[in-house]
Amino acid sequence: MFTITAHDNQPYYRQVELPAGPLHVYAGDSLYSAMEYKVFEMANNNLQIPNRVYMSYTPDVHVGVGTCIGTTAVWKSRDGYVSPSIVGSDIGCGMRVHLTNLHAEELREVKLRRKLVKAIEANLPVEEHARGYFSDIRLEHVVKKGLHGLPKKYIPDGYTPRKSTSLTHVECAKFGFDEAYLDRFPEAVWHRSHRQLGTLGSGNHFAEIQEIRIDESNRAIAEAWGLFDGQIVVMIHSGSRSWGGAVNQHCGTEIAKMMRALGLGTADPKLVFAPLDSPAAQSYVHLMYSALNYAVVNRHLIAYGIREALRDVMGPKVELSTLNDLMHNYAWEEEHDGEAHFIHRKGATRALPAEHPDNPAPYLATGHPALIPGSMGTSSYIMVGAAGGKANYYSICHGAGRIRSRSATKRLVSVEEFKASLGVGTESEIVVNQRTLESIVDESPQAYKDVDQIIESVAGAGLAGVVAKCRPLATVKGV
Repeated sequence: MFTITAHDNQPYYRQVELPAGPLHVYAGDSLYSAMEYKVFEMANNNLQIPNRVYMSYTPDVHVGVGTCIGTTAVWKSRDGYVSPSIVGSDIGCGMRVHLTNLHAEELREVKLRRKLVKAIEANLPVEEHARGYFSDIRLEHVVKKGLHGLPKKYIPDGYTPRKSTSLTHVECAKFGFDEAYLDRFPEAVWHRSHRQLGTLGSGNHFAEIQEIRIDESNRAIAEAWGLFDGQIVVMIHSGSRSWGGAVNQHCGTEIAKMMRALGLGTADPKLVFAPLDSPAAQSYVHLMYSALNYAVVNRHLIAYGIREALRDVMGPKVELSTLNDLMHNYAWEEEHDGEAHFIHRKGATRALPAEHPDNPAPYLATGHPALIPGSMGTSSYIMVGAAGGKANYYSICHGAGRIRSRSATKRLVSVEEFKASLGVGTESEIVVNQRTLESIVDESPQAYKDVDQIIESVAGAGLAGVVAKCRPLATVKGV
């Protein structure tokens, strides 16, 4: 055990002094007080990685493997390190929101929402597609070229400049890397990963139909983005599936071997890291970028399936345009104060303000949409970065953050409590695809922190502002 000393206390920020160095924590008083000792112990291990420049926690921070979810960790590129543990096993996991031309009044009937959920299920397998599905998509092109590797029919707006959002309204449509590293993967990985394209996966991944309410403080930005009150939007949370898992396992093993050879390590054997210029690190970085390509395409194809379902139920005039797609598990190079830095974000979202040069071109004047999901049954948020975000390398939260393990949630939360949080049996019921709620009670709102407090902390710290609040109407989840 060691002493945790906080100073420079502000309502939503404090600097915490740990034996291995300073940790910057962005959280309101109640959220900070509820943080368990383990998150600081894990931070202290992370801070022991050489040459570290900066490390912080967002208010949704909670214990992960090797590193807490909710971490931003920074090195300078010239003498930096990379850590698969500070990226996470689901490389490229992130969020996507599509705007529709539907109004919430058109989905008021519970029966219609149930019909829509069934249609989405028919187009969106959770685990794998049947053999032959997406046979016209070459996985080799996907992992090498990202969205640019898809056949034209899957990006129908991509070549229509006035309507195009598929290739432009994303954090990155294609990550370049040395493709020679792909030869390291066996055929089995390629086959399974191809069948998982366009699938959600399980756990906290989801696809959700939501209605939005614009925050008056940022109405001008919302309208510039094409948002209106009562608008139906589609929010998607998924990642790189088994492709990213294979990258993490293969490269994590390589890096662990290198660490033993160099005598590197901390008290946590699950925390792996390597100098950026080492062969093991370079292998990881290049293959990580292939997983980022997979992840953005995976979310795009999930949206493609939901588009087909919406048209089946609501008619062929339904339109879906991409608002944004961005990651919250990754590491890459960014320029800060004129110098190249290697930034890790694990369960942290990049939120850039207006006029920041790294914004996608359509969002240069406003800042880009930062997409923050709530827990199941609670609201999600669309935010925009603020100038004050520079202090935290423009990182904000990525969601609500767990407060209970899955097993503890199953013990402590009854199905009746879960039903009540979803409004089951009422006109405002959040329709869920699962036949029995017992199977997903570990994803109930009671397993998570209060997302409104998370958002309050981020906005109160001056990192980002709320543009719209998104209320769930129907949710599709895996088990």
